[in-house]
Amino acid sequence: MSKNKLAKFAENATFSNFFQPVSTDVFNDGFSMKGKWNEFFKNDNSIVLELGCGRGEYTVGLAKKFPHKNFIGIDRKGARMWKGCKESIDNQMKNVAFLRTQIDHLNYFFATNEVSEIWITFPDPQPKKANKRLTSPLFLDRYRQVLTAGGTVNLKTDSELLYDYTLEVLENLHYAPLEVIPDIYQQENIADILTIQTYYEKMWLQQGSKIRYIRFEPIS
Repeated sequence: MSKNKLAKFAENATFSNFFQPVSTDVFNDGFSMKGKWNEFFKNDNSIVLELGCGRGEYTVGLAKKFPHKNFIGIDRKGARMWKGCKESIDNQMKNVAFLRTQIDHLNYFFATNEVSEIWITFPDPQPKKANKRLTSPLFLDRYRQVLTAGGTVNLKTDSELLYDYTLEVLENLHYAPLEVIPDIYQQENIADILTIQTYYEKMWLQQGSKIRYIRFEPIS
């Protein structure tokens, strides 16, 4: 492991908005923040998650645009999350937090009806493992458990495979997508919320890839 990564791990531990619980403790005793995230933020504002947040560009970007909402970036790679966490701390952003854990464990960290919205930005399309895709029925069921009534999921991806797969899953589960955009940057008027660009989005755009977007409500 490089010294740079070790330094980031060490600094993450000093950030007041960075959570890195030990999984075995969570499984055995439960996570102390589950159902109490609004106590951390010291308000009753809605909570929005970014899953697989990477460097946290979307988490921080959304928090800047919507100061009256709370945002939590989730990823398993602490060195990547350091960038967004440090930016939020340096800018004294009180509506941002980061949680280092596996997305598979989402239900151990959030209570029923605790989350109002989920963003999935440029996830691994998992070409050989459909059940690991973050829009598979398995994951949609997990999201449904933590989302409030009317809560939505947003997928932003360069992957045609994941885009088509997600639409197929939604159709099979009888979900009607709220919004479907096959190429964001061919839109005449791009919604402001879609203009935030992550490291990976910039990379895919430079390679000429289309950026696709789906918003849906995983109702029961």
